[in-house]
Amino acid sequence: MDNAKLLIDSAVNAGCSAVKFQKRTPELCVPENQKGQKRDTPWGTMTYIDYRHKVEFSEAQYSEIDNYCKKKNIAWFASCWDEPSVDLMEQFDLPCYKIPSAALTNDKLVKYIVSQGRPVVLSTGMSTSEEIDHAVSLLNDSNYVICHTTSTYPCPIEEINLRMIQTLRSKFDSPIGYSGHEIGIPTTVVAVALGANLVERHITLDRTMWGTDQAASVQPVGLSNLVRHIRSIEKAMGDGIKQIYDSEQSARTKLRIYNT
Repeated sequence: MDNAKLLIDSAVNAGCSAVKFQKRTPELCVPENQKGQKRDTPWGTMTYIDYRHKVEFSEAQYSEIDNYCKKKNIAWFASCWDEPSVDLMEQFDLPCYKIPSAALTNDKLVKYIVSQGRPVVLSTGMSTSEEIDHAVSLLNDSNYVICHTTSTYPCPIEEINLRMIQTLRSKFDSPIGYSGHEIGIPTTVVAVALGANLVERHITLDRTMWGTDQAASVQPVGLSNLVRHIRSIEKAMGDGIKQIYDSEQSARTKLRIYNT
């Protein structure tokens, strides 16, 4: 919990709009053939199902997170992997839910999340175009964002495929986001220039810490740099209408020889 609060602090200090957590019920989300597999963890060797329980926050801990985020004046929401997780999160009146890439083809869960009446962020990693089309059709008239992502941790740069942001923008009448799992921040900044309206990155206090996605995560200093660059890009994009700015007038007078 201490680390979670430090990560929230990092997001606040960087100027992020929100922080996201994951909630899942291990008995429902861990495949049967993986539950008994042994895994080396910071708490010793244990079965994968026991490990999944170990890394899940309890209802009381989420209440603590909710209170802490309110104190820090930052929104928070969650990726929900199953219906009981949605039920638990409902008490916190979250601004939206995220449907993780792993659950994009879970029609029952997608419909259940939509039925809560909250905005939805749909992540599209490890999915075909047909699977994405089908999942979007289940969102009906919901207020939603479709996030391009590649579900590899870390993602090789040649598999980021940022042009998918433009593909999704041309295909769907909704905001398009980008969930990045690459090393570094330049490609995430480019995603904004290509039209991403929402950006998500995993964050960590230290990339040398134990965990499967640490290499794909951004440390506090990098997060601050990322947000700063994104805000600059937002300002730099402009409106696409050519004009002569006041700051150009002196140069125009001094340097322009021919006028039509």
